[in-house]
Amino acid sequence: MSASTPKKNTFFGGAAILAASVVLVKVIGALYKIPLGGILTDAAFADFNTAYYIYSLLIIISTGGLPVALSKMVSEAHAQNRGNQVQKVFRLSMVAFCTLGALSCAIMLFFPKQLAELMNNSHSYWSILALAPALFFICPMSALRGYFQGHSLMTPTAVSQVIEALCKLVIGLALAKMMVGAGMDESQTAGGAILGVSVGCALGMVYMFFCYGRFRLSLPKFRDRPDESEKILSTLTKLAIPITLGSSVMAVVNLLDSSIIMGRLQDAAGFTEETARTLKGIYDKAMTLYNLPASFMVPLTASVVPAVSAARATKNYRQAAQVSETALRTTALLAIPAGVGLFALGEPIIRLLYPSTDVALAGWMLSMLGLASICVCIMLVCNSIMQAHRLVSIPVLTTAIGCVLKIIINYVLVGKPDINIQGGPIGTLVCFAVIALLDLVIIKLALPRSLSYVRVFAKPAAAAAAMGASVWAVYGLASKLLVKLTAFQALGEDEMPLLTEAGEAILSWKGNALSVIAAIGVGVIVYFALVLLTHAISREDLALMPKGDKIARLLRIP
Repeated sequence: MSASTPKKNTFFGGAAILAASVVLVKVIGALYKIPLGGILTDAAFADFNTAYYIYSLLIIISTGGLPVALSKMVSEAHAQNRGNQVQKVFRLSMVAFCTLGALSCAIMLFFPKQLAELMNNSHSYWSILALAPALFFICPMSALRGYFQGHSLMTPTAVSQVIEALCKLVIGLALAKMMVGAGMDESQTAGGAILGVSVGCALGMVYMFFCYGRFRLSLPKFRDRPDESEKILSTLTKLAIPITLGSSVMAVVNLLDSSIIMGRLQDAAGFTEETARTLKGIYDKAMTLYNLPASFMVPLTASVVPAVSAARATKNYRQAAQVSETALRTTALLAIPAGVGLFALGEPIIRLLYPSTDVALAGWMLSMLGLASICVCIMLVCNSIMQAHRLVSIPVLTTAIGCVLKIIINYVLVGKPDINIQGGPIGTLVCFAVIALLDLVIIKLALPRSLSYVRVFAKPAAAAAAMGASVWAVYGLASKLLVKLTAFQALGEDEMPLLTEAGEAILSWKGNALSVIAAIGVGVIVYFALVLLTHAISREDLALMPKGDKIARLLRIP
């Protein structure tokens, strides 16, 4: 494919590629996180996640706004056939990325003890140290991803994500098991588990540079005159800083929130550091599952900005509005049922995946976080829509408002001994509900072509509510029948009263697993059927997807 005659990309063409990689990455991630939850204690799992909060903040500071800004500028220049402008924008961005990456890496590499103490978790030292190199490698890789996404080429990003995930799975789990077998300290084991992330980032970066080298060979000679470096850097800065600030607000709050929760559990609620780490680890296991729906928004958020920007660059505002509304409707179709499913099956899912943890506590938290995950998904896509329409400062304000509420609520509730860690999910739900509501109101008022939220949300919400009721009913019925049937088949009716406590637990796990699978299966069928019956997705939406017309005919969507 030459740059002068680029292949036409549908909005969902790139999204479909990223969606496939995200699904694969999440499957690999599940194969990593679920066994890891069994290998690491709850306290060590808290150490593992403490390092991730620090890493996430530094990643956003280093790469939060620049990839989006780079993707936007490359997309606009590419649409105007300005190849030399594209290359100059990329070169300048790469220098900025590498500089920020080196500085961020140095902070984690040389000050792990101080960072651990700031997080009120001194045991997270080894995890922080093991994750430091990832910051250096991920920065140039992010620049390359922004470059390719600006060309609507999502395959290099998708493959690099899979490389990262596989390294994390193979190296992280292998090191964790080996270190546990050697009897090493649990905090060191958490550090070994997280080291795979750094290795994965290094290999992903190498792959992206390989793709870039091949892509450059296919480019023709361009004759356009690129802008001055000062102008390009000024534009990059104006676009990147508000986006980085908006993204950093959430990362800063998550970092402060983790530190506050650990501190309040110890200082106000009266727990020891060991108990606080255990409670935080239980919360983090619920958070791992809560983050899954938002992860599937990555294809949409990555594709919205270049698609809308390209439409606006050619003054096709109708197309820009259609892409924005389709992205929101797709978000609703995916996020609402996922969140409702987590709410309805919070405790059963925890019992299935993390049976050794406090199932009742973690299950309640997952149910609350399931509702919050819907709001997170809406917020992420709203932010991308506003960024694409050059409303880059607005998400900073709305995110700040929600995060301040989160900190206040968590500080007060976590400090109460009778509530303690349960205050975390409550603060998270309030935070993202407020942000999502504010974002939707602002988009409604600010965009030149108003979006219909009734058309976007009503049908998916109704279908998800019916699905949630069916899931709850099927699980309740199936769990009672299957637990009894499993016990009867294993021991016989006469011996059932002789079941030991351990035997009951094993049989209950088997019955729970089958009940969860049955409930999810029925829920998928009910939801899919209702989406089709209510025409929750339109032919216009499908037209933006690869082979969308064929899909519409197959599903008989008018």
